[in-house]
Amino acid sequence: MLMLPAAIIDGIMYAAWLFLVAVGLTLIYGVMKILNLAHGAFYTLGAYVAATFVGFWLAGDYNPYYSYLLLLLAGVIGGLVLGVLVERGILRRFYKEDQVVLLLVTYAIFLILEDVVKMIWGVEPYVISQPYGLLGSFNIGLLYYPNYNFVILGAAILSGVGLALFLKLTRPGKLLRVVIHDREISMALGINVQRYFLVTFVAGSILAALGGALTAPTISVAPEIGVEVIVLAFAVIVIGGLGSLPGAALGALIVGLVRSFAVHYFPEVELFSIYAVMAVVLIVRPMGLFAAAEPRKI
Repeated sequence: MLMLPAAIIDGIMYAAWLFLVAVGLTLIYGVMKILNLAHGAFYTLGAYVAATFVGFWLAGDYNPYYSYLLLLLAGVIGGLVLGVLVERGILRRFYKEDQVVLLLVTYAIFLILEDVVKMIWGVEPYVISQPYGLLGSFNIGLLYYPNYNFVILGAAILSGVGLALFLKLTRPGKLLRVVIHDREISMALGINVQRYFLVTFVAGSILAALGGALTAPTISVAPEIGVEVIVLAFAVIVIGGLGSLPGAALGALIVGLVRSFAVHYFPEVELFSIYAVMAVVLIVRPMGLFAAAEPRKI
């Protein structure tokens, strides 16, 4: 009797984490049409910066509740610095190239950053579990869940709602939607497309690093964590439709629930379940559930 509510709750919590780590990826693709494989490296860097900040803070015997502020600060600083360096230093030189070239460039950046992480922090795992257990837990019947899950759930909701309101209600957001729909017309209208590319890429990088920073207290932070994340984030945005914010939310919910039910009822097919769902969706909707119509140029 407990398995059904446990599967649903676990699925929702996992979906929130998936959306948090995938929303930056879908934002960058939606605006820049770049499938950023370096997204996993930004996630890894955010986790390591968070582990460093929080580790030093807790070692100094300061108020542990400020560690949550440090997690947010680590995500913002890591994503901001790395996003500016990568976009200004590398990506802007390849905007006129084919999407396949940009894909290979971001993959090369991912490989380089993975080695940079190992050079700076080594290969031994970092553990900062205190923020995870500090908030206590809640129970539903005989089921107990850490309250820290609500931190990730809240961050996912705030990032999704915040992006949606920004795009629909603010003037910069509306101009960004113009850039999304037609880059050439945007340039003809005098919109600084290069500036919007920079802001978009940095925002996506911060979201990726923030996902890593908020996840750091729940895992052992190691160099390989970005590989799994980029695969899962890719599955989420492919299911939802590349570049679609509602699609990323729905894709995360589908993947989260499917994985959770597989873990609880059919654990032997857990790894296969996510890719099976992605295959089924792509058979029915090859461009994803919320794929935007692609304009034809004559």
